[in-house]
Amino acid sequence: MKHIAAFVLITALLVFYPVHDAAAGGPVSRFYDYIYNPGDLKPVDSTLKVRVGDKAPDFTLPAISGNDVTLADFRGKANVVLSFIPAAWTPVCSGQWPGYNIVEDRFRQSDAVLLGISVDNIPTLYAWTQQMGELWFDVLSDFWPHGQVAAQYGVLRSDGTSERALFFIDKEGVITAAEVVDINTRPPLEDIFQELGAFDQM
Repeated sequence: MKHIAAFVLITALLVFYPVHDAAAGGPVSRFYDYIYNPGDLKPVDSTLKVRVGDKAPDFTLPAISGNDVTLADFRGKANVVLSFIPAAWTPVCSGQWPGYNIVEDRFRQSDAVLLGISVDNIPTLYAWTQQMGELWFDVLSDFWPHGQVAAQYGVLRSDGTSERALFFIDKEGVITAAEVVDINTRPPLEDIFQELGAFDQM
């Protein structure tokens, strides 16, 4: 509960910080000037192809770091959380991933690696994350073949973007939880803490 309360407080500060910074004309306000707001979208527009208890489909994707990241490489070493987001330079995504910086220690306590995945290409993701600020986790591009990994998991939307989804995968490579949330909202941190706590019991 203390983790959740702390996150709620800090998230509130993050939400209101750009407003104060905008008045000062700081770098955060300049970043938000370039955010594209697509308006309200259909909450969910896909059908999951995996379920709890399944082996997570393996993949190799390029990261903005210049390396390739393969899911199977974490087998026996770390739990994995996959965070699919719809698109760079959009409002909810631009708040969701930086918010995970606040709870980095909680992921590490659960021997969990976070992998951020988007169907955007590497240059777009690189420019976006550079403007957002440093992220502690790998950001991966599912651009080509377009949305192939999102399609494997069943979270590729009809417009070619992905759902806003989280998959929790244990050290054996088994999916322990899958959550597809309303694309217009951030996934609740309480749910993430709950699933990280489940890793702790393994």
